[in-house]
Amino acid sequence: MLGAGAVYLWVRGLDVSKLEHPLPEPTLIMDRNGQPASQLSSSKITPVPLDQIPLDLRNAIIAVEDRRFYEHAGIDLWSISRALLVDLKSGSMAEGGSTLTQQLAKNMFLQSDKTMSRKLKEAGYALKINLTYTKDEILELYLNSIYFGEGRWGVEGAAQEYFAKPVQQLSLEECALLAALPKAPTTYSPAKNKEKALERRNLVLSLMKEQHFITAAAYTQAAARPIALKQNSQESLKGKYPSYVDYVIQEAGDLYGFTEEQILTTGLRIYTYLEPQLQQTAQEVYAQDSLFPAGPKDQLMQSGAVFLDHHNGGIAALVGTRGPQVYRGFNHATQLRRQPGSSFKPLAVYGPALEQGYAPGSPLYDGPLDIGGYRPQDWDGQTRGQVSLQEAIVRSWNIPAVWLLNEIGLDQGMAFARRAGIPLSQADRSLSMALGGLSEGVSPLQMAQAYSAIANLGVMHPAHAIAKVTTKEGIPLVEAKPQPVSVTRPAVAYTLTLLLEEAVKSGTGQAAALGRPTAGKTGTTQLPDTQEFADIGRNGAKDAWFVGFTPELTAAVWLGYDQTDKTHYLTTGGGAVPSVLFREIMSRALRDAPAAEFPVPDDYKQQLLQQAAAQAAQQQSQGAAQKHKDEDKKEKGPAKDAGPAGRGAKDNRVDRGG
Repeated sequence: MLGAGAVYLWVRGLDVSKLEHPLPEPTLIMDRNGQPASQLSSSKITPVPLDQIPLDLRNAIIAVEDRRFYEHAGIDLWSISRALLVDLKSGSMAEGGSTLTQQLAKNMFLQSDKTMSRKLKEAGYALKINLTYTKDEILELYLNSIYFGEGRWGVEGAAQEYFAKPVQQLSLEECALLAALPKAPTTYSPAKNKEKALERRNLVLSLMKEQHFITAAAYTQAAARPIALKQNSQESLKGKYPSYVDYVIQEAGDLYGFTEEQILTTGLRIYTYLEPQLQQTAQEVYAQDSLFPAGPKDQLMQSGAVFLDHHNGGIAALVGTRGPQVYRGFNHATQLRRQPGSSFKPLAVYGPALEQGYAPGSPLYDGPLDIGGYRPQDWDGQTRGQVSLQEAIVRSWNIPAVWLLNEIGLDQGMAFARRAGIPLSQADRSLSMALGGLSEGVSPLQMAQAYSAIANLGVMHPAHAIAKVTTKEGIPLVEAKPQPVSVTRPAVAYTLTLLLEEAVKSGTGQAAALGRPTAGKTGTTQLPDTQEFADIGRNGAKDAWFVGFTPELTAAVWLGYDQTDKTHYLTTGGGAVPSVLFREIMSRALRDAPAAEFPVPDDYKQQLLQQAAAQAAQQQSQGAAQKHKDEDKKEKGPAKDAGPAGRGAKDNRVDRGG
């Protein structure tokens, strides 16, 4: 009695609380159509409730692993006695005899050594588990944690690995095959040894028939079927679209307070604006090394791109890096901060200038300029004296942009850019802002967001990836409700769109042309003015950009090196590689979409009507004045006795009056 009491106290004192913690559940990233696009998990296990595991699979496991599972108290003394007898005869501890509960105890609490002390501990833990949990709870824990080979734990992972479908959809023979694996997953692996796997599967089926889990007819039918594997499982969702998913994790934390652990372990459903075809296209284009200039092998030329639906601010696609990607690695589409060059001119100069009454035909100064010691130069080293605003933006002349910003005032330029979402500081308050000379720089995401206001007739929807987050059961947790921002009047945005469209048709952005309405602006930044780059001069660049849009999407593409030095710099500009990347991705993504025109806003139409009316009134006024002159001359008749001098005097008088 004393010995039994000691055993009872020992068993009672064992800690099995680890089983109380739910197994981590993977989070699914859903695309814009509500379909799973990627999977996040910190665990190799996808748990499934017992009522979603087929009865055939539960019975198969019991038939082959522990036929008295629902009868014993966690350990089966008859099975243990039989196994112990075999071990004593052989002089080893090779024979099994463990119940499902003992196997669960071993997997969760013990090492795999085959010693008598481990066997005793295993039995003790099994007894404690049996006292703490119901049989169905124990079976569920077992089925979700046992190893099935090929790196898969749990029945869901095994079903996906071997049959590419959820465990709920398994047939009888497929259930029997999975039940055949836990005894020796490598030996009986159907992926490596189909003959042994088939033999073991049919043994399981025969045991199920013997224990009356299935009929003789069902056994005969199932045993006659060959093993049919389909190993392109849903688990392929793991690691898909890494740059986009990394940003989703960042946004979930920054905007909604989710921790990384919550995201990776609580089975969330994160609904996003991801457009799978566009995302896949962007990744395929970035995988084409032929589209990028060759560079030194010790540092890969980098790039980042963002594609937005400017109608709602949804991030449709995002590529954050070239080359191998690591979990939560640096994202050049969202984390980068670089000077945007001339791609900033529409935001800091031309947009606010149009608001102040300038027009595409307005003349701008393009000559030698020195404002407080700041002496900008046009990229070709020449000046033209005077150019129109349209030519200045199409040809990307620098002097007119700086001169114009000085004319309208820095406050106007900064206010426009800030409304477009660019976080400027007091350090940015200088005329170099006209050419993208910023203290902190910008990311492709920020530039795409800013241009989306132009594409959307002056209204900016803040860029965001997440539409909503729910539990796996569909219970809403958060829903995105970004507030639109009025950046400028629709007529101003549309006029700017026409200017940027011309920049693609005939200006520096021609390489981005799609054969359908496209607008955009190139940007190239100079190398630092230091001794290191003195010999390179204008033959190199640090950053290259193209930011543009169609009626459907807005995009920003950046190109450059992570570390720019005398052996790692660009010899291309925004009008080359970034424009080509934009064209390649957009043309493939929009291949099947009918070409649409940029919408014309009502205030622009009204503006045209007012201009036409004013022009007509001016012509009418000029016509009336001319008619008055003619009638006056007719009433007075020809001058009498007037020589050439007299006629000249009268003509001069009439000219002055007109």
